[in-house]
Amino acid sequence: MLPLMTAIPATTHRGGPGGPPTSETLATAAYRRLRADIVEGRLAPGLKLKVHELARRYGAGPAPLREALAQLTAEGLAVRMEQRGFRVRALDPRALGELVRTRCLVEGLALRESILRGDAAWENAIAGSAHRLASLPVSLAPDRFIANPAWEAAHRAFHRALIDACEAAPLIDFCERLREEADRYRTLSSVASYPQRDVPAEHAAIARAALDRDAERAPALLAEHLARTGDVVRLGLKEGPEPAFRRGAAEPR
Repeated sequence: MLPLMTAIPATTHRGGPGGPPTSETLATAAYRRLRADIVEGRLAPGLKLKVHELARRYGAGPAPLREALAQLTAEGLAVRMEQRGFRVRALDPRALGELVRTRCLVEGLALRESILRGDAAWENAIAGSAHRLASLPVSLAPDRFIANPAWEAAHRAFHRALIDACEAAPLIDFCERLREEADRYRTLSSVASYPQRDVPAEHAAIARAALDRDAERAPALLAEHLARTGDVVRLGLKEGPEPAFRRGAAEPR
């Protein structure tokens, strides 16, 4: 059985005014939900994706789900096994190192450019997003990690605000793609390190340096923040990603 087999209502999208849902809209809805569950760690790395169980989970038929799985395979989030269906792609420690280094380079550049180009609106966005993030608990439980969807949304908004004034839309898009790829690893980091790591203090230090217009210190703190996450994930991968993910991801979100 897949973990978290909570029923998700079938899509209400329709192929036309008053018409029944189409295969295309069902596939799109299944793809979005399945993709989110993989990226956010609710479906563990290496987990076999059984079409009939996914059909119950997402309220879609086999055909739309196979389309969704094919798309996720093309994106590298799932793996097709010869005549054996699909699995969630496993986490690769070697790929993690390259991902962390690339994020440090490109997000540091985007933050440095934002510091040089940002106006009062950019400062206000950082201050507001940092305040919002600090006001929310990282976990829904004090003694173990249960992901808080409100914190996750605020976390994405904070990191986006830091680089939003770099005036290079393709660079921002690249940073967002890297962040999304890193989210799978970050979920493991959160499960493995909570509550020992003081992530709010790290965010506060980055925000202060950015608002101080310190174009050297702010990117350095951001790089340390990203690298620290990578270090914690490597430790988590040593015990195997599935147990760590299931400890955190098997809870209601």
